[in-house]
Amino acid sequence: MWTTNQAVAVYIAVAVVIAAVVGALILRKTVRTRLATERQIRDDPDINEWLVVFDWTNKILYVPTIVMSLVAALLMLLGKVSWLDWITPGLVGGLWFTVFFINFLIEEYELNIKVILIGLLCAALILLWLHLVGWVRPFLSVFHHISVRLNAGGYLVLAVLVIVVIAFSSIRVLFFYVAITPNFVNIQEGPTETGTHVAQEDYNSRIDTRDFLERLMGFGRILIIFKDQKRAPLSLLVWRIKQRATSLEAIRGTISVEQRIRYDVTHPPMKTDNEEA
Repeated sequence: MWTTNQAVAVYIAVAVVIAAVVGALILRKTVRTRLATERQIRDDPDINEWLVVFDWTNKILYVPTIVMSLVAALLMLLGKVSWLDWITPGLVGGLWFTVFFINFLIEEYELNIKVILIGLLCAALILLWLHLVGWVRPFLSVFHHISVRLNAGGYLVLAVLVIVVIAFSSIRVLFFYVAITPNFVNIQEGPTETGTHVAQEDYNSRIDTRDFLERLMGFGRILIIFKDQKRAPLSLLVWRIKQRATSLEAIRGTISVEQRIRYDVTHPPMKTDNEEA
């Protein structure tokens, strides 16, 4: 009873839980997470505008594929019902592959509106030429032989694999992030206080939303370009890019006001002759 496979599995699970609890108790005084940094900056009365961002893994762009995989698994189960026999594995696989292929294009290529329009125009011209020579049906018949067929379990496994990758990325970005304030940018590179402070005059920031499909999903990139040419620029894939861009503009506005105040203090206006008189 105490040495069965089920008992050994329970022992392993309990040991993992105990090790996690002990590790959390030991490290809770030394680990510094993104959430703690956000709370610290929020509670600082001298900082009114701030932004804490992190770099998502590109696999986050496959969320539509995850959703489609779950839907495909459900459809495969429903297809076993007699009055839903029109739901065939080929139909479900075709829909899944379409969503996956679009996700693949979004991740691998920068597709702005110009590229998308040119691609659609080229596809229309090719179809028009095929129609003129009478080759449309033979061309489309090629896709009839391309079939993706998985059972419900296969679609679930694909969804779980991508979810696990995104989950590990979510854990990583708790300790690897960038905090931007009007005075500095703090680049955190680990679970402790390991990081780099860069003064506001030593870097520039830019919003990049050229990828139209990424922007439709709410994603964009924040670029941090350092004046020190030896330091490579940072490119952060962030979600809710519209709100992030608004916060970054507010920080830039605060920096401009502070720079103007410092300039007025160090360069007071010269008095004219009339004022002196």
